[in-house]
Amino acid sequence: MNVATPSFDHPVSPDGPRRPRVLIFDVNETLSDMAPIAGRFEAVGAPAHLARPWFAGLLHDGFALTVAQENPSFAQLGAEGLWSVLAGMPLNRPVEDAVDHIMAGFAGLAVHPDVPGGVRALAGLGIRLVTLSNGSASIAQRLLTDAGLDDAFEAFLSVEQAGVWKPAPGAYAFALESCGVDPIDAMLVAAHPWDTDGAHRAGLAAAWINRAGGPYPGYFRSPDLEATSLLHLAEQLR
Repeated sequence: MNVATPSFDHPVSPDGPRRPRVLIFDVNETLSDMAPIAGRFEAVGAPAHLARPWFAGLLHDGFALTVAQENPSFAQLGAEGLWSVLAGMPLNRPVEDAVDHIMAGFAGLAVHPDVPGGVRALAGLGIRLVTLSNGSASIAQRLLTDAGLDDAFEAFLSVEQAGVWKPAPGAYAFALESCGVDPIDAMLVAAHPWDTDGAHRAGLAAAWINRAGGPYPGYFRSPDLEATSLLHLAEQLR
C-alpha cells in the first residue's frame, strides 16, 4: 500500500509547534532497549560489538531497497544480514541456530526505564498515541503489552502495512491517514535523527529523544523538540 502524502500547506505558528493531537512513536531503540541484543551475539560466540553495525546495516539495506521501490521484511533483512556477519566465525553452535537465537531476542526486549512513566504522562495530556515501526506491528504490541502500556496506544502501525519504509514520505502519510489527522496535528517521536528528519520533510512536527546526550547531525532538519527522556518530552508538551 503506497499512500500519497496529504497536503501540509498549513501555517506554522511563530511560537513553535502546538501540542499535537497524535504522537507517532518509532519503536526500535526509541521505546525498546536493544542493549540485550549484544548479549545474544556473545551467547553464540560472536563479539558483542557486532550488534550495533549489524543493526545499522539492516537499516541501510532497508533504506536502499525502499529507494528501489521495494518493501523488504525487517526480519528477513536481519536474518540474512546475520548470516553475512557471522560467516566464518568460530561460533559455539551452527550458524543457522545462532541467527535464530539473535533474531529471537527482539521478542524478549523490554522498554527503556523512562518509557512507562513517560507514556503515562503523555497519555495524561489527552494526546493520542500510536506506534509506527520499520519492524512488525506484533513485536511493538508485544513490547508494550509486556510493559503494561498497550492500553495507552490506540494503534500499532508498521511499514508492512504502509508498503514503504520510513523515512519515505508515504510511511508517515500512512500513519496520518490511519489516525485521520493532518500533518500539522501530528508529531513523530524518535531516537533516530534520520526519522525526525523524514517526518519533518513529510510535514509533521518531530521530537528527538536524545538519551545519550550526543549532538544532532547538522545535515538533517532539526527537530522541533529535543528531550532526554519521554518524561522530559511530556514536561515540554505540558
